[in-house]
Amino acid sequence: MSAADPNEYRRAACDQWSRSADGWGKRIGDIQDWATPVTRWMLDALALQPGETVVELAAGPADIGLVAAELVQPGGRVLISDFADEMLDVARARAADLNIENVEFRRLDLESIEIGAGLVDAALARWGLMLVADPEAGGRELRRILRPGGRLALAVWDEPEENPWATIPTQELIERGLVPPRDPAGPGMFALAPADKLRNLLEEAGFTDVEVEAVGLVRRQASAEEYLDVTLDLSRPLADVMARIDPEQAAAVREGIKARLAPYRDADGAIVLPARSLVASASA
Repeated sequence: MSAADPNEYRRAACDQWSRSADGWGKRIGDIQDWATPVTRWMLDALALQPGETVVELAAGPADIGLVAAELVQPGGRVLISDFADEMLDVARARAADLNIENVEFRRLDLESIEIGAGLVDAALARWGLMLVADPEAGGRELRRILRPGGRLALAVWDEPEENPWATIPTQELIERGLVPPRDPAGPGMFALAPADKLRNLLEEAGFTDVEVEAVGLVRRQASAEEYLDVTLDLSRPLADVMARIDPEQAAAVREGIKARLAPYRDADGAIVLPARSLVASASA
């Protein structure tokens, strides 16, 4: 989606994420499995201590924020935020199920974070910054809310060719004329790749000690059908296209995606897809 009209992009993105919340709650186990290497890297980079105040931006179901809440006990608190109220509902329910009480939930926009300057010890943003209309503003806001010496850990996705798990459905839709090609200048999954682009954004926002690395991930699904079912729960744009086309065309899209997955099928019939995330740490 182009950000030629940033406000329209923001409205559409909020709508899509709001309608994705149930699927993300349903698939949290899958997300946790895929994300483990990135989650560990980010938490290791922050080295959270008891008593600290942490904020997670663009939290979704708060997979990483709820782990952080345990690490800052006793005496610490985590503010878990998202700009979609429905995602926060999922996160609240998960915190209740896990009996995690040292958390607060608040609707916040990563581009304009309603937190006073210098009030946060550490900030987390996993796979959110590249999706906002103005990631440079997001970087400045992350720097602003951190106290002097505060720490940031974030993740974005690396180049498209490193992430076939995400690009395969989109390629099928583009080739069938069902969605336009990705706007390389607009927001989206790959908007902050390659690594130098992310590093420059953080340095220009005023961060120091910026470190950016690539972390490999693996998305494994038992079958191509399972891959499709999980992806439809997590990807609102794909689900919306499949809902608006006729059943015959939808079936053809499914078969086309399955054909693209064939090179990633292992001996047991499972689909094993590589992924690569960029992770970054920095100091305020």
